[in-house]
Amino acid sequence: MTLLDNTTTTPAVPAVSSDERAERLREAGTAWSERIAADQTSAHLTYRVSGSGSGSVASEIVAGKHRFLVDEPAALAGDDVAASPVEYALAALISCQIVVYRLYANALGIRVDDISIKAEGDLDARKLFGIEEGVRAGFGAVRLVVTVDGPETEERYQQLKDAVDAHCPVLDLFANPTPVAVILEKA
Repeated sequence: MTLLDNTTTTPAVPAVSSDERAERLREAGTAWSERIAADQTSAHLTYRVSGSGSGSVASEIVAGKHRFLVDEPAALAGDDVAASPVEYALAALISCQIVVYRLYANALGIRVDDISIKAEGDLDARKLFGIEEGVRAGFGAVRLVVTVDGPETEERYQQLKDAVDAHCPVLDLFANPTPVAVILEKA
């Protein structure tokens, strides 16, 4: 991630043992279950992110207390100072998958010592540039390769994959139509 102050360092993620991770996941799951049981409406979350144009085609994004840049490579008129929007979309999918794999591994008692994911997305730029209206503007296909390390059987990891595929919010965004309302305002 490229920070807005133009440093090239990535924030460090604190080291967490598997026992600490399991306890945090258990506590979070318990807290959410109790909160939702007490008030079903507490399960409905609204996320807010804002952005503004910067440079040639870059965007400065604010998501809660986090600030980051999104840009395009020079071939797409960008300055290539950050990952592109579609790369961030794939990154969002990967990171959500990792969270949900860890969450459901813990819930199902399936040991995952390590997890890594690679993503590829195929995009036909003809729609972006108005050359061919008959193709899709977004990804035509996305492929994930999830690699888990641990002592479980292939069958147990398949059970975990099935649970993740059924419950991952960002996978749902990719796999299913989501209503989007766009309002244009003149400044």
